[in-house]
Amino acid sequence: MNMWQVESLYREQNYLAICGADEAGAGPLAGPVYAAAVLLPYGVDLPGVNDSKRLTEKQREALFPVIQAAAISWAVTSISPREIDATDILKARLKAMDLAIRRLDPPADFALIDGNRDKGIALPHATVVKGDSRSLNIAAASILAKVSRDRHMMEMDALYPQYGFARHKGYPTKAHYDAIRAHGPCPIHRLTFLKKFYAKEGRP
Repeated sequence: MNMWQVESLYREQNYLAICGADEAGAGPLAGPVYAAAVLLPYGVDLPGVNDSKRLTEKQREALFPVIQAAAISWAVTSISPREIDATDILKARLKAMDLAIRRLDPPADFALIDGNRDKGIALPHATVVKGDSRSLNIAAASILAKVSRDRHMMEMDALYPQYGFARHKGYPTKAHYDAIRAHGPCPIHRLTFLKKFYAKEGRP
C-alpha cells in the first residue's frame, strides 16, 4: 500500500505541512493515555514503519529514534488517569492528540487523525479510519505514542511492582485483575474503568 496516498490527496488542496496524529492506551485499566503527532518530509521512505500494533516491542523501540531523526517536527503528550476519570476516555484521547498537534514546531497546516472521531481538534484536519496502516505520518505517530506510553508504564512498574505493569502495561489481563483483587487500585488506576469489574465482584 502507498503510505503517502492520503497525504497526496490533501496536498492537492494546497496543504503542504501535513502531520499525522494517533494515540496509545485507550483500553488499559491504569496509566495515562498518550498521543503523538508527527510531521514527516513528504515522500520520505521509512522502512518498517507501520501500525504500531503490527510491530514487536523491539521493532518499535528501534524505529523510535529513526522517526525522531527523520521528522520535520514531532511531539508526544499524555492525559492523566485522573483527568480520564473526570471526563471520559474519548475526550482524553482527542485532547491528547490536539495538544500534540499544537506542540509541533515547526507547525503543521493540516492533520490526519487516526479513527473516525475528531471533536476538539483545532487544526484543519481529516479523520482516517485505520490510518496507522494507510498514512506514514499516522503510523509514525502511533509508534511514538506506543513506545512513550510503554516506557512510562515500565517506570510505574518500579513504583508499583505488585501489579505487573511491566508485563501488561496496564491492560485488563487476568494477572492484572488478580493483582487488583489482592491489593486494590493504586494511584494510577482509572477508577471509572474498574466499575464493571467491581460490580461483578459484588463490591460498590
